[in-house]
Amino acid sequence: MLSSTIEVIQLMLAPGLMISACGLLLLAMNNKYSLVVNRIRLLNSERRELLACCSDADLSYPQNVRVESLSIQLKELIFRVKLVRNAVLFYSIAIGFFVLTSVFIGVQYILNIGTLNILITSLFLAGMLFVLIGILSACYETIKGYEIINLELKIDE
Repeated sequence: MLSSTIEVIQLMLAPGLMISACGLLLLAMNNKYSLVVNRIRLLNSERRELLACCSDADLSYPQNVRVESLSIQLKELIFRVKLVRNAVLFYSIAIGFFVLTSVFIGVQYILNIGTLNILITSLFLAGMLFVLIGILSACYETIKGYEIINLELKIDE
């Protein structure tokens, strides 16, 4: 009985490790989310200040170019923050699947139900799929971040 208990605990460790890994990914994405939101606020504030000081007709050419650049960057940053949000959601859903995997491993052991293997495996695989989708969203977000920086630099040329 003790050896089967140890085996169950070992089986429950794999989803537990994935929960921990997703937690680290979530921490990184929440940090990125904060940075992107802060950047949106700063650029929006700069844009408002430029527009508040004078009307569109009174803006100098460099000011007009900057307002246009800020508008484009803000649009791109809003898309980027949605990608970060999606990655966070996918990682969170994955954690839910890994928790359910652990719960059903425990239920299978306690109730001695051998037919839950397909469900347990499916839950774990679903969790891994959501981790993959979250990683793809994070990668796409990184690419968009690079494109936004290029937009900023092109204005100064």
